Amino acid sequence: MADTHSLDALIQALKRLPGVGVKSAQRMAFHLLQHDRHGADALARALQAAVAGVHHCERCHTFTEHAVCDTCLDTRRDASQLCVVETPADQSALERTGAYKGLYFVLMGKLSPLDGVGPHDIGLKKLFDRALDGTVQEVILATNFTAEGEATAHVIGEALKARGLTLTRLARGVPAGSELEYVDLGTIAHALVDRR
Repeated sequence: MADTHSLDALIQALKRLPGVGVKSAQRMAFHLLQHDRHGADALARALQAAVAGVHHCERCHTFTEHAVCDTCLDTRRDASQLCVVETPADQSALERTGAYKGLYFVLMGKLSPLDGVGPHDIGLKKLFDRALDGTVQEVILATNFTAEGEATAHVIGEALKARGLTLTRLARGVPAGSELEYVDLGTIAHALVDRR
């Protein structure tokens, strides 16, 4: 059999993606090399450019190619509101709703002592400095509703509670268009507690 070191390296690199195992990585590698070499080249160039050019916004910590991202520079945004999210993907999801017009802080993770992720690892000091800059009036805790996300929201909330800021948490409840008999019991319980 021919030397396949480059192919093996490509498969190993593709396995680093979330949810991609050996078989999926092999399918992707074989497809790119057999059917879409132009796409493979475009993917390689785009990945190199992103790695070289994308870094963290100095103000909100999201991904940007500039020192400060476009959202932070947008003077039409409500600077009195600061929405705390775990990832740029979470920020993007909120932005797609069109319902939020404030600013963000992206933690780039969540507290997870079992995984060795503490307050320093997710930039809580930088968040606190930003939240206490004199402009922010409300901090919206929009971390995920996982055990780690809840713990992260709790730690942030406790640290900022005594500072005169309004602290809010995303509401949770029954998804629109769903039938109660198919919704998990935890979601129904939270919907009852958070009813309005």
